[in-house]
Amino acid sequence: MPHFRREALEFLKALRRNNRRPWFESHRDTYEQHVLLPMRELVLALDARLERIAPELTGDPRRSVFRIHRDIRFSSDKSPYKTNAACWFFHSGGSSKVGREAHGGGAGLYFQIEPGGSMVGGGLWMPPRAALKRIRARLLDDAAPFERIVLAPGIARRFGALDTESALKRAPRGVPEDHEAVHWLRLQSYTLGRRLTDAQVTSPRLLATLVDDFEALRPLVRWINEALGLPARRSR
Repeated sequence: MPHFRREALEFLKALRRNNRRPWFESHRDTYEQHVLLPMRELVLALDARLERIAPELTGDPRRSVFRIHRDIRFSSDKSPYKTNAACWFFHSGGSSKVGREAHGGGAGLYFQIEPGGSMVGGGLWMPPRAALKRIRARLLDDAAPFERIVLAPGIARRFGALDTESALKRAPRGVPEDHEAVHWLRLQSYTLGRRLTDAQVTSPRLLATLVDDFEALRPLVRWINEALGLPARRSR
């Protein structure tokens, strides 16, 4: 089963201390052998599992794996490289991009390997305005199905609560502060996730762990995608 070896974590730890182009280029072979190649193999294996459990979602080694290079155009931190590696599984009718860049995109599934900070998650992070309005419209119409998903005991035990880091302090414009769904309407991201240990990401059971989590996250991802006009599918 595809998984990462300790060398992947050691490379990413060393990159934290040596986040410079000459160092990276001199260690590029280590990156490609122990980080990039296993990630691409994992994407292929997970895509095969998604064909069974969520056929509308897909993974592609070329489009799913995030670039190691950071976008430093508007950042005060000019470190050229990310110190994690990640992949994204997206709706085949949407976009492979994530967040506010994902015009026409949708919710998906995410995995990240980082020393002491690996994680798995799902949902939609910081969607563009048009997508956020559609999600809020669905919640205004009937929030009960959404609440049954995110408040289910199994979800709460495994992933905790939805990310509220970017939530508005007040209700969106036009929504009464006492609306029954105001807590959900204030959110600007709709994601759930959990941390993974270094031992988990270097275990041969990594694939099984991620498949279990992806299945648990599937209802949230499908609810969001259906609100955006990206339906679930029974087959590819």
